[in-house]
Parts: sequence; C-alpha cells; structure tokens
Amino acid sequence: MVSEREIIISFLFKRSGKKSLKFSDIYLALSMDLNWFTPDDAKTFVNNALKEDFLKKKDSLIKPNFDYEKTIVPIGYTPSKQIFEIKEEKKIDENVDNLLDKIISLIIENVNIDKSKLSELINNLANEKNITEEVAALLIGKKYNINLNNFYEKIEEQIFKNG
Repeated sequence: MVSEREIIISFLFKRSGKKSLKFSDIYLALSMDLNWFTPDDAKTFVNNALKEDFLKKKDSLIKPNFDYEKTIVPIGYTPSKQIFEIKEEKKIDENVDNLLDKIISLIIENVNIDKSKLSELINNLANEKNITEEVAALLIGKKYNINLNNFYEKIEEQIFKNG
C-alpha cells in the first residue's frame, strides 16, 4: 500500500516534471504554491521524508527514493489531517518537559518564590495527591490566582496519551 508521504512526494515531482528538485523548491511548493503546510511544517516534512528514506539527497538536489511515476495520485488530492496529527504528537512529545517549565516560569514571574522552593511544593503536592507534576503546578498556580487556562488542554492530552 502506498503511504501518504509517497503520494505527496509523487504529486510534487509529477507536477514539476523534473526528476530532482532543490530542497527549497519542494518546501516552497508544499507551503506557498499548494498551501498544504506552513513553511516550517513543509521543511519538517521534507527532512522527515529524507530521514525515512522516501527521499534521497545528492549534492544540492533531492529525488524520490521510489518509483514515483507509478504512484497513483487521486484527482483533487490534498493531504489528510493524519499527516498533521502525527507531527503534532511529535511536537507534544518534544514539549512535555517544556510544559512544566513554562508553568513554573509563569508562577515565578507572578509570585515572589524561588524556583527550588516552587519545585519542592510541586513535587510534594504531586506525591501527596498522586497526580502529575504538571497538574500539581496548575493547582499551585490556581492557588496564586495565575491564569494558566492555556495549559489545560495540552496537559489533558498528555495525561490521556500517556495514560
């Protein structure tokens, strides 16, 4: 079965009529011409495709590492949301530690407390209530009337994902 990455890559190379393209030609086509990705997401897509051997780089040119001409691209094709969800999950994984750090930073900015004391409070509350450190940090932030609403959804996703 053909992967979505192969379909996207096949579409790009068939559309261009070339056997190899520059990195910039690929990510600009994905982001600016087709509006399928943001420029950063397009760069990440190309880099991941290189790492996963869908693409190979020789000198400054990139070409598919499979027979893209035999790949059937559906008429009116656009990438599914799944290609973006996979990337979002990776972003969340990369930012799990950053969530706690960001919450701690916000609390420190708004309350006269040093980081080691705050970390101790968070750890004690997390152990006492058998909750994650992130949830404990949210509770402590709430105690000090700090608005941390923008973290709720991210932490909830993290809890249910790692469940």
